[in-house]
Amino acid sequence: MPRVLLIEDDPSVREGVELGLRRRGHEVRTAATGEAGLAALSEFRPDLLLLDLMLPGMNGVQVCHRVRENSQLPIIMLTARGDDFDVVIGLEAGADDYIVKPARTEVIEARIRAVLRRIEEPGSGRPAVEFHGELAVDRAGLTVAKNGERLALAPSEMKLLLHLTAAPEQVFSRQQLLEHVWEHSYHGDARLVDACVRRLRNKIEDTPGSPRYIQTLRGFGYRFGPL
Repeated sequence: MPRVLLIEDDPSVREGVELGLRRRGHEVRTAATGEAGLAALSEFRPDLLLLDLMLPGMNGVQVCHRVRENSQLPIIMLTARGDDFDVVIGLEAGADDYIVKPARTEVIEARIRAVLRRIEEPGSGRPAVEFHGELAVDRAGLTVAKNGERLALAPSEMKLLLHLTAAPEQVFSRQQLLEHVWEHSYHGDARLVDACVRRLRNKIEDTPGSPRYIQTLRGFGYRFGPL
């Protein structure tokens, strides 16, 4: 079972989530502050980080930025304010998903599994490495390079790019992307898609403001070029 690092300052939430995940077989390490959580990262080496957004001192957004400086560890934010602007900031900082507290253990477990789910290898007939303009996408090895230089993509960014490049020129609505990439229900949050697209553009585009690869069709969704 995946090893989970939980950074949460509320003792009741922290203990409840830890107990629920342990009962489901996870190995869990907890921390009450962002500083303590960062210190535990290298020692514990988790498979996923559950990160409270509103931490004392170093908040969740700051922790997310620090983690993303040198790691693509899957990150799920915990927040009590699902419609708060801070959620968007957290997604822009590199979080892969978020959960509104309080949440049942089965909901948290489902999100963990969705984020960590192995990306299916391409079926027969697809090349091992696909070339799209300056991008080389290795679907089996789960790597992406631009002009020969490998790019560091978070799990949600990799899944989104693989989904878009599997059908170049096809337009996907935000809801379709939520269902296929994030495995969210009909009521999923489109901000996940928009934030991930912006982060991905910052990594693969020469000019993110005038994208060549991931194009927006207003009122419809996104498609993959390249132009």
